[in-house]
Amino acid sequence: MLLGRMSIVRVLTLAVASSFAPLAASAADVTVILDQAKLVKLPEKVSTIVIGNPLIADASVQAGGLMVVTGKGYGMTNLIALDRTGSVLMEKSVEVQGPRTNVVVVYRGVERESYSCTPNCERRITLGDSAAYFDTVIGQTGARSGQAQGAAQPAK
Repeated sequence: MLLGRMSIVRVLTLAVASSFAPLAASAADVTVILDQAKLVKLPEKVSTIVIGNPLIADASVQAGGLMVVTGKGYGMTNLIALDRTGSVLMEKSVEVQGPRTNVVVVYRGVERESYSCTPNCERRITLGDSAAYFDTVIGQTGARSGQAQGAAQPAK
């Protein structure tokens, strides 16, 4: 009899303890890699898309009932699709994660630099890189793009 009571006490103790345990974080409905895009099928009659935090993700409606979700910054936000009357047709959580492969991060003290290594390591611009490194790489990228656009202009 005493053994039966102890088993019941143990079961009740475990049940109470588990009810106070933190719940596991739920997975995002849409997961996007930073600086990449993902296609998501929309319900019919969507007229407006709302992004909770546009610093984390951006979305645009495309023809054929598709939406493009682009990762802009690390973190989690939400996305709501509304019809013309303002009724919610869809609500999803969106998580933006960093690249999973072929990225090497170099730390020099507090300074951080990122490289894409596919197949050779080249500089890449990544949120969290030190300001001097980020500014140098973005400046080179902008200058290169400007040169390419200038070269594509027809002679007058």
